[in-house]
Amino acid sequence: MSTTNPETSGTDTPGTNRWYLSAAPIVRALVHLCVPMAAAMIVGAVYNVINAGFIGSLHDSTLLAAITFGTPLLGLVMAVGGVFGVGGGALISRLLGASEHEPAQAAEIKRVSSFALWGSIITGAILGALGLLFLHPLVALLGADAAAVPATGAYVGVMLAFVPVLAAAFCLEQIVRAEGAARQVMIGLIASTVANVVFDVLFILVLHWGVAGAALALGLANLGVVLYFAVWLHRHSEHVSLAPRWFTLSPAVLKPVFGVGSGELLQASFLIVTSLVLNNLAAAYGDAALAAMGVAVRIAQVPEFLVMGVTLGILPLLAYSYGKGDRARLYSAVRVSAITVGGIVLISAGAVFAFRDQVFSAFVADPSVLAIGVTILTAQLVAMIVNGFAGLLTSFFQATGRAVPAIVMSMAQGVLFIPIVLLGNLWFGLAGIIWSLTVSETLVFVVGLAIWFATRRAIDRGLAEGTAERAEAALAEAPAPA
Repeated sequence: MSTTNPETSGTDTPGTNRWYLSAAPIVRALVHLCVPMAAAMIVGAVYNVINAGFIGSLHDSTLLAAITFGTPLLGLVMAVGGVFGVGGGALISRLLGASEHEPAQAAEIKRVSSFALWGSIITGAILGALGLLFLHPLVALLGADAAAVPATGAYVGVMLAFVPVLAAAFCLEQIVRAEGAARQVMIGLIASTVANVVFDVLFILVLHWGVAGAALALGLANLGVVLYFAVWLHRHSEHVSLAPRWFTLSPAVLKPVFGVGSGELLQASFLIVTSLVLNNLAAAYGDAALAAMGVAVRIAQVPEFLVMGVTLGILPLLAYSYGKGDRARLYSAVRVSAITVGGIVLISAGAVFAFRDQVFSAFVADPSVLAIGVTILTAQLVAMIVNGFAGLLTSFFQATGRAVPAIVMSMAQGVLFIPIVLLGNLWFGLAGIIWSLTVSETLVFVVGLAIWFATRRAIDRGLAEGTAERAEAALAEAPAPA
């Protein structure tokens, strides 16, 4: 049984996590929730660049290509944790908000948190075992050519062994965030990144285990994350419980968790499909193109993760406000977040774009890779402009329990990207492949705006409902009445 802690209890005590969700000025709440998240994600993005530097120091482009091939699989693993973590975390925040009017609703949180954690672990174990069983077909499916197969197999094989750990780490991160404890999430993620760098030095530079060492470092660092978050929740959370005895398959928990969380899985699945298409199309242009993509993506992640720190960090506040029925706070949070995203995009993307040649040349010396990489980086930064606002819309739909809009946003990128990249390759060659993501991200944002306007009245009706109806909606995700 978790012990009550003033950090998480009470809605009117300034400085507590709950106060930031319930009553703090929006700007202060935004800083509390998003700055630690952005800092942690930037550190993670910097690590990705450093990791590429470690691998690049081995002077073997097939190793960089192997990490690029393995990236879609890592995205799927995180999505497994996201199904349970994002769906469960959004429901936990809504229940916390609803409990301001009906305290009994907080008792449901332990069932949600236990289901989320153990569901992610069990699902991750099954997927990891299947992946190891069919490792060679999986590596071929990821698009690795003959030269990159051994390295890709080593990287993917070690990663698959840690799938339950990776899924649980991502799930627990969302549960901790759901209570407004963004600082604790930052501490856990930054500590994990530092540990990852230490393990990289040991496994890659000292023991010379190559990409297998990189995957092992990732797995061990995330094991530390799981332990840290589990201990923190046990000691400090008033409502969350990770004990298996609270695990449930009740529709009142499964429906809202999977309703919102399934969008994460669909998005990851489509991203895998698009990455496979992208890798196979780019492979025709040689390992230089694949290596350039891997490095460019990691550099662009620095400003991109800064934006994601806002779009993901604000989700608990949006969900809490919706569960509470506080319309003014909900839309004020959306407005301030949108302004913040716009400012971050203009400043950070502009800075990276201005020094793109110098940044990229610090990691790759091959002139052919450098030329392609700078073009890819430019396209990535342009796509980030609209991607940030699309991510904010997705978080809004998830926070308000709008499963269908969240799923549509998750599917839109894959559905639009595949025909665009195929036609781009056919008509413009490598340039068409590079800029296809920018075009598809722009269209996804347009789709999100259309859904936003179509669902505003339904969301307002949900906010205006009585306390009992709103609490029931938080548990069962019933559609808002006409």
